[in-house]
Amino acid sequence: MATNPALTRQASRGRDDPVVTSLVTRARNGDRQAWDALVERYAPLIWSICRSHRLEAADTQDAAQNVWLQLMDHLGSLRDPAALPGWLATTTRRECGRIAREVRRPCDAGYALAAGTIPDDHAQAAEQDLLAAERHAALREAFGQLPPGCQQLLAPLIDDPAQPYAEISASLGIPAGSIGPSRRRCLDKLRRHPAITALINAGTQTATPDAWPH
Repeated sequence: MATNPALTRQASRGRDDPVVTSLVTRARNGDRQAWDALVERYAPLIWSICRSHRLEAADTQDAAQNVWLQLMDHLGSLRDPAALPGWLATTTRRECGRIAREVRRPCDAGYALAAGTIPDDHAQAAEQDLLAAERHAALREAFGQLPPGCQQLLAPLIDDPAQPYAEISASLGIPAGSIGPSRRRCLDKLRRHPAITALINAGTQTATPDAWPH
């Protein structure tokens, strides 16, 4: 079966991502938080592939549930943990195709698309979904490991809209003039987190903290 270049890029993005490997390894050992993180990270990929097959909402939910159930059964035998995105993409395409064949709706003829025939706009939407999921997951993980002082400082700065320095100074009891330099030091720590570094190295520039409000 032919493959779509955009989906291939998505599926292979995690191959050099140590965060993915760590999550898979921890999930294998029964770490529920790691499993939840995998679901949160890759649910958009599964839903995007299901949308490309034009499945109804209920069928999409069934397909996604079946994919995650299959992963639970095969997680221990996955030879290359970093290959998880590709495994999920392949399994989802097969599951969507199976459901589409079982449904056999006359109006669906010609709509159950193979990966190689997904229109560019669908492929681009799928890639954007996965990028957003990876960005949010990486930022949450990195932010959660910052020192408490950095978390308290950055949280109001990344609000929409960001709080003024004067309000932050009053609430945290720190000089307004120290907020800028402290913010830069905290963002430097955030950038050095492995999850953020992996996204930067993969070319996902929008996932860096520079995309946050200044």
